[in-house]
Amino acid sequence: MRIVLRGKAHAEWQILVSGDRSAVKDDQYFIDNRSLIFGKADRHDGPVPILPRGIHHFPFRFQLPQSSLPCSFESKPGYVRYYIKVTLDIPYASPPQGMKYFTIIGPHIDCMDDQYLKPVGALEKRSKCCMCCKSNRIVLQCQLERTAYVCGEALRLKANIKNQNNKEIRLKIRLFQNVHYSIERGILGVQNQKDVQHLVLEYIGEPIQTGCESQWDSADGLILPVMPPTLIGICRLLQIYYVLKVCVDMGKGDEDLNMNFPITIATVPFRIPNCNKTPKVYYSVACDHVEGGRYIGPEFLLGGHVYDGSQSEQIVLYRPVYVNVRQPKLSNSTTSNSSDNK
Repeated sequence: MRIVLRGKAHAEWQILVSGDRSAVKDDQYFIDNRSLIFGKADRHDGPVPILPRGIHHFPFRFQLPQSSLPCSFESKPGYVRYYIKVTLDIPYASPPQGMKYFTIIGPHIDCMDDQYLKPVGALEKRSKCCMCCKSNRIVLQCQLERTAYVCGEALRLKANIKNQNNKEIRLKIRLFQNVHYSIERGILGVQNQKDVQHLVLEYIGEPIQTGCESQWDSADGLILPVMPPTLIGICRLLQIYYVLKVCVDMGKGDEDLNMNFPITIATVPFRIPNCNKTPKVYYSVACDHVEGGRYIGPEFLLGGHVYDGSQSEQIVLYRPVYVNVRQPKLSNSTTSNSSDNK
């Protein structure tokens, strides 16, 4: 009886080469530990032990590496999976196998690190000059209280807008998730890349009339949904990063005074200094409009059902979970064993 602990990243997609479609793919292993928990490694090394009929329990233990591990992640172009695989080597028979997937919560990113606690600000102005007189002047000033957040927390953003334009304007805020996939060993040795972007959340403020000034505070309004944490420099096949974009909506799809703030999605929540109360942490699957929550692999969907004309619920065998500081809403549409997520 052999057991394997494995952590693996995989990326794969189709490309067009000389009019033909070809698949490019690559793997990266983070963990590959093996152990023999019953029997002998070599059949020629003495008599083979016999396991009598009945129920047997074989304890085993693996130590996860101390280095940072990328978070479990599922998407169509690539994934990061961790699992335990057991194989029974039975003479003169096909070896039965069993696999159990589990979630790695990582990498370790603490919102209380000094690099994330420094406020970030920006000031943008736009004005048109006519006969040495400035007109149509718009001023946008923003300050982000900190740059790292855990899912379920509220973005802490303040904005001040002065509108001397000849029409009303609005404050527009959007958070984007960017996932960069990269395969180095592509066709003919060429590096293949794929970039995916999703809108995580969006806010459009109330109209600001001509000659008015508006001060806006996000307070608890911009709540971050559940999504994978920032993943940079740990997995060579994929990188995950987030950007907060703030601008002035001029109407009819026109935008001006664009500001970009890099946002880090962490795994350790913010704690109020000199306060003994720590946030309660939950673990939830990612929302269905971001990479990591939009796709469920066919191997994790329970199949074999016969369609009888009625609408049946989809049964999901496994999905990775992520850190969340808000009480998750229970759903009957999917089922998952919480003991699979560690």
